Amino acid sequence: MDDIYYWSATDQRRAIAARRIGVHELVSAHIARIEAVDPHVNAVVTRTFETALARATECDRLLARGAAQGALFGLPVAHKDTFYTKGIRTTHGSPIFADVVPTVDSAVVARQIAAGAITLGKTNVPEFAAGSHTFNPVFGASFNPYAADRSVGGSSGGAAAALAAGMVALADGSDMGGSLRNPASFCNVVGLRPTPGRVPNVPSAQPFNTVSVSGPMGRTVQDVGLLMSVLAGEHPDDPISYGGDAAGFAHLRARPCAGVRVAVSPTLGGLPVDNAVQRALQEGVRTLQDLGCIVEEAEPNLADADEVFETLRALSFATGYGPLRATDGERMKETIRWNIDMGLALTGDAVTRAERHRTRLVNQARTFFDTYEFLLAPVSQLPPFDVGLDYPRQIAGVEMENYIAWMRSCSRVTVLGLPAISLPCSFTDDGLPVGIQIIARPRQEHALLCFALAFENARPTGRRRPTF
Repeated sequence: MDDIYYWSATDQRRAIAARRIGVHELVSAHIARIEAVDPHVNAVVTRTFETALARATECDRLLARGAAQGALFGLPVAHKDTFYTKGIRTTHGSPIFADVVPTVDSAVVARQIAAGAITLGKTNVPEFAAGSHTFNPVFGASFNPYAADRSVGGSSGGAAAALAAGMVALADGSDMGGSLRNPASFCNVVGLRPTPGRVPNVPSAQPFNTVSVSGPMGRTVQDVGLLMSVLAGEHPDDPISYGGDAAGFAHLRARPCAGVRVAVSPTLGGLPVDNAVQRALQEGVRTLQDLGCIVEEAEPNLADADEVFETLRALSFATGYGPLRATDGERMKETIRWNIDMGLALTGDAVTRAERHRTRLVNQARTFFDTYEFLLAPVSQLPPFDVGLDYPRQIAGVEMENYIAWMRSCSRVTVLGLPAISLPCSFTDDGLPVGIQIIARPRQEHALLCFALAFENARPTGRRRPTF
């Protein structure tokens, strides 16, 4: 029982249901874990321990009466500090919002609470969740549990680090250009970017935005499926959300892999990729070949994907933060001002060109996936980098022109509108995690999770824990 905080969420849930552990005991163990290791990680930055323990006591009373309900009953979770949490401050990692306490919950938070989860607090993010490296002027940087001098990635970096260090059973996050996938890779956990609309994204200043999505994170594929079963589904306030059998995500079976056609793209259209990431990808390829997959080097057309992503991202920043730029721009980091200004300077021709390119890329990707069921690729183009950097300036000898260029291995996939998962795959020679990205056909999250489960069973890299 000493490492109860490292049990999978599905095992914790079964143990509660079978009365092998109490909810108060489980929540207390996670609180003790946070107090012990978070001084070295800085992942759970706003804490609600008193409320969590009171809720845990209430859950034990319900359990004693046989009234326990909900797929996440009694499980300790934390929420990304960009999601609204009623009565708990939501800072966005910005001094502008440092004292803001919402009066409503975001949909992903509300659904977890309704399913019986117990909130321990909020997880750290980059300022305005901008950039795949978690540091901000409110709480400082988060530190990788596997190497304290390295980044946890971002923007759901605190969530990934908290999972890796055993501080929570499950965590939520969001992803525009890799914010669920990159930190999962850097922290040796699992992060799923769903198809836009699969998980509701409300409240939102841009309800028709298909670039940014919300989604689940966990230490195992089954855990991600469990959380997905709660998060997924239509929401009346989200105009692009859609329904389906969300409960089915909680019941995954590893996909038989013999004969499954898989494409592998080592560079996703010629991107610079660090040698350690290339080696990890080849290890993942060999694992799939050993499982019986037919693996061929191929990739969908990705020409103009960077222009599309950077235009739509800039438009999103201008829409969401343009007025704030005018009143509080001096309190934002320079890269956020740059991204907002890029959006404010967009012409109608630039936006319409990006939409035409995106339409072509999406249609060509659907044709590509008529031949292949899955696409294998790097998650991030380099392993976890120095936590003291604001972003990597160079990869494999190639200069990065801005703070988001180093994550194009994720943002190019974003443009295609496809579900993608980041899985633990390998470690570098100096002990840094490197994940692998698997991309599936539109709305095929269940098939993707079952395939990922087969990979995880064959290559259980995620079982390797950090030491403190």
